[in-house]
Amino acid sequence: MARAHTPSPRRRGRAWAACALALAAAGTALAQHPAHAAEPPMGHDVSSHQRTVDWTRAKAAGARFVYVKATESTAYRNPYFAAQYDGAGAAGLLRGAYHFALPDKGSGKEQAAHFVHNGGDWSADGRTLPPALDVEYNPYDRGRRCYGLTKIRMVAWIRAFSDEVHRLTGRRPVIYTTTHWWNLCTGGSDAFAADHALWIARYRASDAGTLPAGWPTWTFWQYADSGSLPGDQNLFNGSGTQLRRLAKDR
Repeated sequence: MARAHTPSPRRRGRAWAACALALAAAGTALAQHPAHAAEPPMGHDVSSHQRTVDWTRAKAAGARFVYVKATESTAYRNPYFAAQYDGAGAAGLLRGAYHFALPDKGSGKEQAAHFVHNGGDWSADGRTLPPALDVEYNPYDRGRRCYGLTKIRMVAWIRAFSDEVHRLTGRRPVIYTTTHWWNLCTGGSDAFAADHALWIARYRASDAGTLPAGWPTWTFWQYADSGSLPGDQNLFNGSGTQLRRLAKDR
């Protein structure tokens, strides 16, 4: 999904059921909007890398929701967040905020507070998606993909972040990750599946693949890092009515 706020390797995410891969004339495979009879709601996620977004055009292209990067670690704030978040709302998209976790740069509780106080709050207005935690490969040090934390400490870090977000907003965060990272860095923990929606990243594949332990299904699927919408391409696993319910219900 989102990139770190300085130039760095991109997330190695992946893709959803009934995904279509179109071959360009030169034979290069390009990820297309996954075809599905029910046409699940399309969405995307953006960060400071997208800067100014034409939200009216994005909606016309099929966007129904968007996640906007708000914060990273305990100090960084996306300088374009307010304009992106408010612009998406004005265009009629459901919108939510996400935090890019750096578990080696501050506690889960500290990063959660920074996030909530800088865009990650939630409102029961029917237009605000639950806050989201982006926890994935370390973009600043490939040799420390788990940020130097043991599996037990990583699970504790995520729990501390979730508990603080829940205390401050009343919502548990959606967890964005890849199955490989989750298995590698949490030991395949199933401690969050019962009360946290899953946002799975998997590109260039025919479906979302094997999910992290405990989750029977995904809520959001990031299936490509480019496409018809600005930023990364996502689908919601349900109907438009169910998407609106997710925004409204605790």
